[in-house]
Amino acid sequence: MNTKVEKAAGSSNALDIVKLTLAAVLLVAGIVAYYYFDTWNGWARFGVMMVGLLAAAGVAAFTALGRSVREYLAESQFELRKVVWPTREETLRTTLVIMVVVVILSLLLGLIDFLLKWIVLDTLLKFGG
Repeated sequence: MNTKVEKAAGSSNALDIVKLTLAAVLLVAGIVAYYYFDTWNGWARFGVMMVGLLAAAGVAAFTALGRSVREYLAESQFELRKVVWPTREETLRTTLVIMVVVVILSLLLGLIDFLLKWIVLDTLLKFGG
């Protein structure tokens, strides 16, 4: 049974809205600054835009949404540690099997196409004309 307790909506919800709005303003400011300072060096413009992006991400990280995203990423990383990746030999063997199956199915579909063409065009239509 999950024992996590959900926080009641209240002043923190309003504060989260303010924080997310500030994050959006910072993000837009970084993008606008990138285009506004078009006479600057490309790296300087990119740096200004990245500062805006990182500031927006930093502010958004301290909201309830940001906490849930951080928790999701941490749990995803934990689950990735459980994955058993195939060895090189298993990967090559599986790839070879798939390639053989694709070739066999291609030949089979080509044969079916040839037979249907022969039946329809060469046999049935000759009787009609």
